[in-house]
Amino acid sequence: MAPGEKIKAKIKKNLPVRGPQAPTIKDLMHWYCLNTNTHGCRRIVVSRGRLRRLLWIAFTLTAVALIIWQCALLVFSFYTVSVSIKVHFQKLDFPAVTICNINPYKYSAVSDLLTDLDSETKQALLSLYGVKDVLDSTPRKRREAGSMRSTWEGTPPRFLNLIPLLVFNENEKGKARDFFTGRKRKISGKIIHKASNVMHVHESKKLVGFQLCSNDTSDCATYTFSSGINAIQEWYKLHYMNIMAQVPLEKKINMSYSAEELLVTCFFDGMSCDARNFTLFHHPMYGNCYTFNNRENTTILSTSMGGSEYGLQVILYINEDEYNPFLVSSTGAKVLVHQQNEYPFIEDVGTEIETAMSTSIGMHLTESFKLSEPYSQCTEDGSDVPITNIYNAAYSLQICLYSCFQTKMVEKCGCAQYSQPLPPAANYCNYQQHPNWMYCYYQLYQAFVREELGCQSVCKQSCSFKEWTLTTSLAQWPSEASEKWLLNVLTWDQSQQINKKLNKTDLAKLLIFYKDLNQRSIMESPANSIEMLLSNFGGQLGLWMSCSVVCVIEIIEVFFIDFFSIIARRQWQKAKDWWARRRTPPSTETPSSQQGQDNPALDTDDDLPTFTSAMRLPPAPEAPVPGTPPPRYNTLRLDSAFSSQLTDTQLTNEF
Repeated sequence: MAPGEKIKAKIKKNLPVRGPQAPTIKDLMHWYCLNTNTHGCRRIVVSRGRLRRLLWIAFTLTAVALIIWQCALLVFSFYTVSVSIKVHFQKLDFPAVTICNINPYKYSAVSDLLTDLDSETKQALLSLYGVKDVLDSTPRKRREAGSMRSTWEGTPPRFLNLIPLLVFNENEKGKARDFFTGRKRKISGKIIHKASNVMHVHESKKLVGFQLCSNDTSDCATYTFSSGINAIQEWYKLHYMNIMAQVPLEKKINMSYSAEELLVTCFFDGMSCDARNFTLFHHPMYGNCYTFNNRENTTILSTSMGGSEYGLQVILYINEDEYNPFLVSSTGAKVLVHQQNEYPFIEDVGTEIETAMSTSIGMHLTESFKLSEPYSQCTEDGSDVPITNIYNAAYSLQICLYSCFQTKMVEKCGCAQYSQPLPPAANYCNYQQHPNWMYCYYQLYQAFVREELGCQSVCKQSCSFKEWTLTTSLAQWPSEASEKWLLNVLTWDQSQQINKKLNKTDLAKLLIFYKDLNQRSIMESPANSIEMLLSNFGGQLGLWMSCSVVCVIEIIEVFFIDFFSIIARRQWQKAKDWWARRRTPPSTETPSSQQGQDNPALDTDDDLPTFTSAMRLPPAPEAPVPGTPPPRYNTLRLDSAFSSQLTDTQLTNEF
């Protein structure tokens, strides 16, 4: 190494530029690469030759990219869960069982409220199918449907004027015939076809439907059905809800079936039970329902054995004679198995049981536990869901969706839908207060199905829930051999509640039991822990960059502290210089004499000059050379010390 290079290296070693004291970011990066613990960065600086430096830059950047990719995969895998299934045998709590008659109210008790509606429904069936008496099962020859005006006697129909029934012909698009007037009318707006509970836009064919319009009657929608029976039943149901929404709750309870009427016999776990073991639950569309083993009981019943003999056995009195012929078209009851604190959505997930049949329902219990955020979007109790629970029950996804829709119904239509509970300070929809609520309801329901109301995005699934898997089997009951004596005995036992001889079509037998006591638990657990995640991070850093935790701290210090401190210091210095120039007035006088020379290479902040900066000093300007004074010859004289030294030197030379 040349002498000049040695001196330069020595000065650089004695005056190093460290961290925030580096004047530029380039110097900071150069210092970091020379002193870091990661080998790749150091090789970029110390390698000789451009090719080697480029290779080390490529290797280092590739390693950094691989580290970022692998660490991202580790972070994503941290939020995954592993599912474990455990099956254990133990004594199980018996679930709550809700039983409802398919017919909500006795027809003899509610017929006075539905007289006009039933009359118009009969006339509609007469006009459509030529059936003279819909309550007579004798088949009659169908005649060509004509106008109802010729068959109507007295006052014009009220319900058909509110929601007119229409018939669409295949050959006449955009036109329909009115049931009551028989006149053809032009249909404006879209036609929505309802079939199999799925709505979609449908072209006009020979269909039956009805038209709903907004308040100003300018915006209308026509709903059609493939079958005239379905159209008339839907039309009847709308008017039925409007009428029953105005009836007080106590009166509706009295018009429905009592527990003593519905329950003929009851056994649980081999012991007798009665109506006192059931709790009344009034459903808007199913009337009086009764729940066995409800949460209001002092103790929750349990079963210690599996099999039909250790479950719930009941015989139900259906009373087909009291059925509303236009509201329901099947006979029987609905049953739902659920938790004690859950709301029984009997209309959605209930199981129908037939009359003159013995229905056996075997159960398997499955309990699920899910992890909440950040692993999933479930909720523990619904407190973090911005939807008010209008049900007097524990949170569930179904409760959240129905509560959201009912709240939107009150906001948009000004009233609540009859089949769901009432929100606070709201009333059920009816013609008197809300004449066009049906149009608003149908439009809102379509928006709900298309997920335009935002309910599906807000509501979350529960993190823990119980589910009973049901296996249903049927058998004819009672048998021909036991039918006679069994019906006689039941008639005698129920003589105080039932004033007629029982028929097997009026009865239904239900058995609900655990098939076995094996409870299956599905539990989620984190696939990775914090310790494992940090360990994997360390492995990736050591594999690709030979880096440790100290190296990570060093990177944070250099790139997040020193880097920004240099930028901040330079910006602060610029601000100080700008402020100083602003406060100093501009000088117009020229200095008379120059007292000294400024060195531009030393015009730095506070850093000491290095060898490199010193080598860049410009040559000094020429200055006048002073005159040389005459020499002083007395300075050439030797002192005594030098004289004595000279004497000693002479003596030595002599020897």
